[in-house]
Amino acid sequence: MPGIKEVAARAGVSSATVSRALSGNGAVSEATRQRVLGAAEELGFVISYNASSLASGRTRNVGVVMPSVGRWYFAQVLEGAASALIEAGYDLTLYNTSDGPGHRESVLTEMLRRKRVDAVITVALRLTEEELAQLRAVDKPIVAIGGPLPGTTTIRVDDAGISSLATRHLISLGHTRIAHIGGGEELERDFQLGGTRRNGYESAMRDAGLTPEASWISSAEFSVAGGFRAAKALLARPDVRPTAVFCAADEIAVGAILAARELGLRVPEDLSVIGIDGHDMGEVFGLTTIGQDPVGQGAAAVAAVLALMQNEPTDPLWESGFYPTEFVVRSSTAVPGSLRA
Repeated sequence: MPGIKEVAARAGVSSATVSRALSGNGAVSEATRQRVLGAAEELGFVISYNASSLASGRTRNVGVVMPSVGRWYFAQVLEGAASALIEAGYDLTLYNTSDGPGHRESVLTEMLRRKRVDAVITVALRLTEEELAQLRAVDKPIVAIGGPLPGTTTIRVDDAGISSLATRHLISLGHTRIAHIGGGEELERDFQLGGTRRNGYESAMRDAGLTPEASWISSAEFSVAGGFRAAKALLARPDVRPTAVFCAADEIAVGAILAARELGLRVPEDLSVIGIDGHDMGEVFGLTTIGQDPVGQGAAAVAAVLALMQNEPTDPLWESGFYPTEFVVRSSTAVPGSLRA
């Protein structure tokens, strides 16, 4: 098995230069780095990060802390972060805070403090002041997704704004009987996501002079099954049936489309449906949605945390702005039937 000395000899540089070129720690010209990489590839040499971490204090590992990996959004964020870290030559350690009782506390008070990571990315975690202090005690760069966390670089979308946009889209088509199916209690634990998206809906309705029926506002878990159950109850009474529904997630919206079909309603002729996320299923069901690109959010968080580790400035957008979203109009929304010629 070739060692670092053999690579140095092949590249015509010192062993220290090989170490700097392969680890990314220290100044090395691009030409020299490429020469070292070529020599290492020719010899089949792979740097030992266990050994290099002892010398540099770096583990080449980033910790990602999130409440779940079973939901589509979290899985997509993880995919984006993992891909970006692989490209940068870093490992990823996943900390799932909802695997069991006490896991969240264990992650923040014990696991991260073992200093086996160079930086931390948190996903959709609203931390108390005590928890934030525990996280900062790790003394590593921190980037949040879905924040904001005070004093922390954050990648987030404008949940209230895009919810208002989705509702205004339905209003612009002529709908006045617009319902909302939001997120359940699981989404209120961190950043009140369900409540924030409902606030955007209610704001747009108020601005248009519309007052929704109490029965038009309900909640569901972020899943197709949850959306199906909530929509079936919502659409069961013809006398107060809405002509459109804004769902706080695409999975809920797909469930609403399936519920409408089971009740003999046509989408969009009898019911317009819009969601938020950009889920892969949206294209299959012709769902109008606002895509938030969670894969891109994960990659953006990695770019930010790598910049912080190099003491470089992060994208100024993450300090005061929002991650860009995409409004995608498909066949699930249309003018209400009563307004058609």
